[in-house]
Amino acid sequence: MILDCFKAYDIRGRLGDQLNETIAYSIGRAFAEYIKPTSIVVGGDIRLTSESLKLALCEGLRDSGVNVLDIGMCGTEEIYFATSHLKTDGGIVVTASHNPIDYNGMKLVREDSKPISGDTGLKAIQALAEANEFPEADPKTRGSYEQLSILDAYIEHLLTYVDVAKLKPLKLVVNAGNGAAGHVIDAIERHLPFEFIKVHHEPDGTFPNGIPNPLLPENRDATRDAVLAHGADMGIAWDGDFDRCFLFDEKGDFVEGYYIVGLLAEAFLAKHAGASVIHDPRLTWNTIDIVNKAGGKAIQSKTGHAFIKERMREEDAVYGGEMSAHHYFRDFFYCDSGMIPWLLVSEMIGDKALPLSAQLAERIACYPSSGEINSRIENPDAAIQRVMAEYQDKAELLDETDGISLNFSDWRFSLRQSNTEPLVRLNVESRGDVALMQARTDDILALLRSA
Repeated sequence: MILDCFKAYDIRGRLGDQLNETIAYSIGRAFAEYIKPTSIVVGGDIRLTSESLKLALCEGLRDSGVNVLDIGMCGTEEIYFATSHLKTDGGIVVTASHNPIDYNGMKLVREDSKPISGDTGLKAIQALAEANEFPEADPKTRGSYEQLSILDAYIEHLLTYVDVAKLKPLKLVVNAGNGAAGHVIDAIERHLPFEFIKVHHEPDGTFPNGIPNPLLPENRDATRDAVLAHGADMGIAWDGDFDRCFLFDEKGDFVEGYYIVGLLAEAFLAKHAGASVIHDPRLTWNTIDIVNKAGGKAIQSKTGHAFIKERMREEDAVYGGEMSAHHYFRDFFYCDSGMIPWLLVSEMIGDKALPLSAQLAERIACYPSSGEINSRIENPDAAIQRVMAEYQDKAELLDETDGISLNFSDWRFSLRQSNTEPLVRLNVESRGDVALMQARTDDILALLRSA
């Protein structure tokens, strides 16, 4: 059988034909055969099929002799935490994050929460699952199954990133999008001097308020409106498995993830002088400027969590950030977390006695950016070549770390193709010139879409 639910970094597929309980069982058997673990931690998000898929996965693991620890409903980062905290040989979370309601999927890690992607075992697991030639299960060697909670230990770990005793009282809007983030907020609330205004807080796999993906502008209104209505200091919104968090300032304005990368880099370098910070190639100048001025080392990595995590480990980087709102932390097993960023920014708002908008205003003015703009194009290669023909000879620097990036004296842009769709993703930034940034954005979009 062909399993097209296996993607570059994880497993995602349409329910029924691409992903079902039979396939989940085979994935469990294949994971066990490839990793050869003794124990695995599992969990699942709030989608209506996550529990049944997780239990089928567990059956496959147990029939292969693996002991299973089930932490129940969780976000992706709770599996990252549990894998290292419980010292298991790996972890699997059943989640489709922000994919459509008729999808589900899985994210896999091995010991020490190391990611398993296409280059590090996922293709091998796919081949084993597709072959589906597993030895008959032996009841005598069948693995055990145990349910447990790691929530208290996880909350205790999150609180180590801030000085709780010095936190200032703040009013925060938190929008879980009816995803998995709400139970973490409920658990951490009693430890913090914050007033939480909870929006779409209850987990609900029917997604009555739409799929939680705050990256889409149409999904931001509820958070913005609550910030304004309650006079909040900040708004926070998560995707379904809360491995990404998106911030809104006290004016209700959505903050591009690019500028949060710079803010967090500055915060970590203040505590870890000379440390390395990893960033992606899409938008870079603001991050590089901040890291250099703080005496750190800015290191560029290919976009994508598997690449960032690998580079984080290689460089022993204290922090890594992507403009897509993925933030990675050395002390969080080099993994991404959607909870640590808002805690750190809340601490900064109190420490500096400056609203978030004021802390970001200078950086946004220094390096205005377009944000990521997607164009659906039938022939992405030809479209990118049209842009290259126009600009390559004029550029001071060509970078092909991930897609293409061209740098000029006072502006730059990056173009990337999607791994899964006929999309070209454009990012443009300038040195303090909004009009130039906008003009070049319009010019490149016209070239991309001219066919």
